[in-house]
Amino acid sequence: MNTFTGKEWGYGDEDPSLFYPTAFDADAIIDALHTGGMRGVILTCKHHDGFCLWPTHTTQHSVRYSRWRDGRGDVVKEISDAARRRGLKFGVYLSPWDRNSALYGKPEYVELYRAQLHELLTRYGPIFEVWFDGANGGDGYYGGAREKRLIDKRTYYDWPHTWDMVRSLQPDAVIFSDVGPDIRWVGNESGYAAETCWATYDPVGVDGGPAAPGYVREKEGETGTRHGSHWMPAECDVSIRPGWFWHAEENTKVKTPAQLVDLYYKSTGRGASLLLNIPPDRRGLLYENDVASLRRFGEHLQSTFATNLAAGASMTTATVRGHDPAFGPANLIDGDRDTYWSTDDSVTTPEVVMELDRPATFNVVLLRENIRLGQRIEALALDRWDSGAWKPFAAATSIGSCRLIRTPEPVTATGLRLRINQCPVCPALSEFGLYREPPA
Repeated sequence: MNTFTGKEWGYGDEDPSLFYPTAFDADAIIDALHTGGMRGVILTCKHHDGFCLWPTHTTQHSVRYSRWRDGRGDVVKEISDAARRRGLKFGVYLSPWDRNSALYGKPEYVELYRAQLHELLTRYGPIFEVWFDGANGGDGYYGGAREKRLIDKRTYYDWPHTWDMVRSLQPDAVIFSDVGPDIRWVGNESGYAAETCWATYDPVGVDGGPAAPGYVREKEGETGTRHGSHWMPAECDVSIRPGWFWHAEENTKVKTPAQLVDLYYKSTGRGASLLLNIPPDRRGLLYENDVASLRRFGEHLQSTFATNLAAGASMTTATVRGHDPAFGPANLIDGDRDTYWSTDDSVTTPEVVMELDRPATFNVVLLRENIRLGQRIEALALDRWDSGAWKPFAAATSIGSCRLIRTPEPVTATGLRLRINQCPVCPALSEFGLYREPPA
């Protein structure tokens, strides 16, 4: 609805007839996302204005009462079907806040909200992620009351029961919110995680007490909590435009491919995931500038990671766990994330040397830990063999599921050394790759 009103946060008093995408094409949208290298799509099924993009039975503020397709359209169905045809996973965003509903702020609204969620989780096939926004409570239309309604964010929604419903209806779905319970908000909407980013996290409320969606110390989401009690990796949300919805005046302000690549290295490359918002326009299509930037972003990543320059290298180390080849350093370049190099328990700062059969020029180093065994490594350094000596060229802290170290200038070497400088237990490292970005 915000696409047609020109707003970011609709008030809830919109006429459903305003929703009228003239050329909506779910396959065209999904094709553009696939070309950009996306692995899944999360649809904003209802934002804070309460307008539902599926023919819900819970409210008249929905596509059922719009002019689009004579009230018989279903955006959620068409996007979810198109995603499956293209091999993308499908997820749903359902705003807990509803500025249209007269029930908002009352106990009855929580039941209405769960009824909407039940529809989304039972009508559209497998769901890989359920996204709960932390923005809730404030001014709204509320069925004509036109007033401010504030709720206790920690208790009003009774989140544990809603999460249990998700578990029951979509057991393979991960749940996102400021406090997880599966994936956490990174604490900003700029698309980056901290240089040191832990997958473990103990959320804390604004007042230092219990946290809840919309009530958390945001900055701590960027780093996570070292030795935290919950495994809750960060997700980095950011829009390809200045705003989250399409506005004509932002058509020339779309992020460039280079900016998107930079965000990728600061999110996925720091062990988090990148959630890139790409809003359709009033036609029901992605705008041409957005599509072009997304395509070039996808081409850049595909070209970068097409060839691992470390493949076939000789890997040596002074220590292998139990002298067992199953834990040997060759696992670092076998392309299998389930195999890993590890050492005896008493060896926590080992080294491994990579020898290439010919000089390789690269500017990206990829490292992965076997996260089934936790996030272990706290500091590392990389050296290259040059003129008869080891010379350092990069360093990093946390690794986790993926660490991408991007050097300022290309590095050429026939020998590399990885030094693990800080690790509370023996490491369990799955991958060590070298890649070269194409020219800008």
